[in-house]
Amino acid sequence: MPAPATEQAKRRVLVVDDSRFVRTTFSTILRGSFDVREAADGEAAWSAIESDPSIVMVFTDLDMPKLNGFGLLARMREAKNERIRELPVVVISGVDEPGWKERAQQAGAHDFISKSADATEVLARLDNVLRKVATKKELQAARQASDPTRDPLTGALTGEYLLTETRKRFSFARRHNADLSVMALRLDGQRELARTAGQDSADQLLARIVKLVTKQIRAEDSIARVAEASFLVVAPGTSAEQMAKLAERLRAQFEQAKLTFAGKPVHIAARLGIASLTQERAERVEELLRAALQRLDKPEAAPAPASASAPLPADVEQALRVLERVDAARLGGAAKDVLKRLARIAKAVQAKAR
Repeated sequence: MPAPATEQAKRRVLVVDDSRFVRTTFSTILRGSFDVREAADGEAAWSAIESDPSIVMVFTDLDMPKLNGFGLLARMREAKNERIRELPVVVISGVDEPGWKERAQQAGAHDFISKSADATEVLARLDNVLRKVATKKELQAARQASDPTRDPLTGALTGEYLLTETRKRFSFARRHNADLSVMALRLDGQRELARTAGQDSADQLLARIVKLVTKQIRAEDSIARVAEASFLVVAPGTSAEQMAKLAERLRAQFEQAKLTFAGKPVHIAARLGIASLTQERAERVEELLRAALQRLDKPEAAPAPASASAPLPADVEQALRVLERVDAARLGGAAKDVLKRLARIAKAVQAKAR
């Protein structure tokens, strides 16, 4: 038999405390408006959070066995699951330790309530937190609805839209023997910043990074957010050497940027990876994007800087591409003649270079 509509509409709050008395007290306060689930320590709470998507808020003590409240907060804010990362957390504590409130807020707690708070205060504070979370989600949804091609948090393009546009540019570049370069950018320490300065501060940093990069690229270039703290910059008609110069300018900008969150200076550490159509000989745009992203983790695999040799004239480059596509077996005995002629050209070029 299905549950009544009013019961179905109830959301669930998880109350986490090693004291049964405290759990019972808060459960009694909350049951008028919410379904309540209880956990006696951080590990039990984490299991509940992972398995129960109906939980809309967590009330947790800080001083608990197995996994304390700070550890639970850290695990939630570092979770790969977006639902868990954004789940509001209210800390309940009966210990007035110096700095605990500030530390909890920096770790990602939305509010801090004393265990001695009465029912009216608890419900009012809970309602305020849920309203703030709902308002933030509504604003993000409104931005997304107004421009589905843009990431609502940073204003960068979405990864899906970038891929669609880059496919067109990739095809154009191949048809006209032009270059197309991609730079992957990943911020290190993003989750650490979220844990120490709060998720809002970490989000603000991402938005600032996008603004900084946008000022350094041309109008025809594009930047998209493709993961939590990863971006792709696509630059048509740009060589690997030119993209490498842009990367160096961005590194300098990151070093010089003076950002503070929660009164503390923040150093921007970023990894960059570059790939270009001319160097990669990619057949599909996905191969080019993947090459740039892979070099974030393996910078030693990056190709030699384009400055090591000047770019070839367009007609020479086109001739070489034609030769690369020719099956040697089709040439038969003429293949040897082609190699001899190429060898003579190479010797002549080397002689002039001396």
